[in-house]
Amino acid sequence: MKDYLRSLFVYKQVLLTLVLALGWLQLSAQVAGQTYTDERAGYQLTYPEGWSVFQSESQSPVTFYVGNAPRAAPAVVALIIQRPSGAAGLSAAISPLDSVWKVIRRLPQARVLRLEAAAPNAQEVRYDYTFASPQGRRHVVGRQLSRGDDWFQIEYRALAAEDQVHLGAGRQLVASLKLKPARKSVAALPATVAPDVPKPAEPVSPCNDKMYGIAALRVHDGLWEDDCRTIHEFSVEDPSEPPIIHRRVLPFQSYALAKGFDNCLYSVTKASSDTPEYIYRYNPATRQGQYTPWLLPAQGPENIWISASTGKNGELYFITSDANLLVKVNPADGAVSVVWDTDPLRQVRYYHEIGFSGAGTHANFCLDEDHTLYQVYSTDGSLIRVDLKTRKAAPERLPLTGLPERGGYSDVLLQYDAEGNRVFYLAGPSALYVVDAAHNQASRVRRGVYTDLAGCNVMRPPAPPPAAPVVVVPPPEPPPAEPLAYWQGRVLDAATLGPLARVTLQLSNSSNVIKADTTLALKPDALFSTVASPSRALALRAEHSGYFPLDTTLLLRPGVLVHDVLLRPLTVGSVLRLDKVQFEQGKNALLSSSYADLERLLTLLQANPGLTIELRGHTDNVGDPQKNVLLSEERVQAVKTYLVNHGIAEARITGIGLGGAEPRASNDQEPTRRLNRRVEFRVTGGG
Repeated sequence: MKDYLRSLFVYKQVLLTLVLALGWLQLSAQVAGQTYTDERAGYQLTYPEGWSVFQSESQSPVTFYVGNAPRAAPAVVALIIQRPSGAAGLSAAISPLDSVWKVIRRLPQARVLRLEAAAPNAQEVRYDYTFASPQGRRHVVGRQLSRGDDWFQIEYRALAAEDQVHLGAGRQLVASLKLKPARKSVAALPATVAPDVPKPAEPVSPCNDKMYGIAALRVHDGLWEDDCRTIHEFSVEDPSEPPIIHRRVLPFQSYALAKGFDNCLYSVTKASSDTPEYIYRYNPATRQGQYTPWLLPAQGPENIWISASTGKNGELYFITSDANLLVKVNPADGAVSVVWDTDPLRQVRYYHEIGFSGAGTHANFCLDEDHTLYQVYSTDGSLIRVDLKTRKAAPERLPLTGLPERGGYSDVLLQYDAEGNRVFYLAGPSALYVVDAAHNQASRVRRGVYTDLAGCNVMRPPAPPPAAPVVVVPPPEPPPAEPLAYWQGRVLDAATLGPLARVTLQLSNSSNVIKADTTLALKPDALFSTVASPSRALALRAEHSGYFPLDTTLLLRPGVLVHDVLLRPLTVGSVLRLDKVQFEQGKNALLSSSYADLERLLTLLQANPGLTIELRGHTDNVGDPQKNVLLSEERVQAVKTYLVNHGIAEARITGIGLGGAEPRASNDQEPTRRLNRRVEFRVTGGG
């Protein structure tokens, strides 16, 4: 079996073929509003009138279809249950939102209408997108839900041309899926570790002996895949023993991990977005996590937060991949401060040996109880010392023996081992190493590739005498952070759905997360991302030469939303809608909401003196068709008069009234009839 992402991609490409190849057995004819229940699998849904249900002999998947036979079905809804195979489990092998997002981006001319997950640990992903196929444009609407280690995926698929007939019923069927509580058994319960409970006669340390690492890779069906979300838990009593695995517990991929004095882990995304990033807190004892209110500053272009560590008093430190920005967070009061904004190693004579273009990073670090910061050079594993108080680096690097020559050293961690010795642990290219600090000798502990290590037992104060044990109460839980909303997507050409990487995107809202008129940088594939406070309107303006500017407002909910932005090209013959230019019913009077689009069209004509257009007026179907044509002509004239009165030459604007001949939406109800009372424009000459 191929890895999950590839199998999901194949499934999305050839779903109907796979379903038919299994030799479905018809179970029952459609009954209007019939409930379908699978007690064994523990789910229930309702399929609407006009749909039939088929199921394979193996009981999975189940498919619902429209028409007389599934082979010729114009619309299909399929339910598939992915169950874990072996100890790893499916929930450990996937990140649902990221997986769906990657699949969509591989499809030809894909457009994301909506892809979202709740925050912070999504147990459901909802998506809606279209893509090009040889048969025509296809529309996909789906959900992925988890229950324990099982993932349920239900998905509507049809040609986009069938949307007006089948999309509504397909959405209802997809939304109707309900999961019953899983039956609990000893074998089914996830592996957990009880929090350490010290014996009464033993003193309690602010930081226990456990250390952790973010797993860079995982094995799924015999293949190595990127991870960076799973945390491995070690005990320093014997780090060579298999670790306890906290599977995919981070809501993002991360290169940075620190352990607090509360024995919780703190991490931040590895995304190079150059925007402020919230720190995430994960409790290994409860296996629960949430975002903190602590916000790291923007890390600089082409940079990531690459490493984290713990200070003497429990402070959390984070550093960027170029080592030019070191930040300290004080959990006691939430204060975030910059320790340095220039790499201290730039002042040492050997900097040219490790700081040249293309060299490995030296930013991965740890701290000791005397405020010495140790960095590891990724190419050869040598250690670098920096005095945190003076910001001065030691004049020489500290080489280590016993390490393989091949580079790829991703972190260093200082701990007390089981005998109380002060030792370094080193994350190497394919293994975890322990370093005898007295002799600078490294030896292999166990296999494993880790992006960062975390521990803090070296920071603990001397233990009090056994006769008078002192119990140190862990600091209180940090106050719950306001949930955040994340928006990411692409800027696409509305005609070709190709990426537009040179677009100017400006954002504004009323929150403190995004300052007014923030300009977003696009990646080469036209990707953008931003974070905002939810339940507040986020206004976006997109501009690009040769395209009609876009102004839109989006109300974000907590969690992650993927939504593409379309810009309409100004090529000759293109017809562009003025969505907000609408009229009172039966009249040529503009509604007040029309002026935003009219201003955009006016600005466009002023900026492109050679641009000529044809205004096209439309009405609903209420009333006499001939009178509607006359009314649409009057509406065209109302828009033309507005433009001419604001300085646009009359010769640049022609017009035509089409009445109700080309409805944009249904005329059955007033809310949709209103969409048909509109004006569009067609480009007749270039600028």
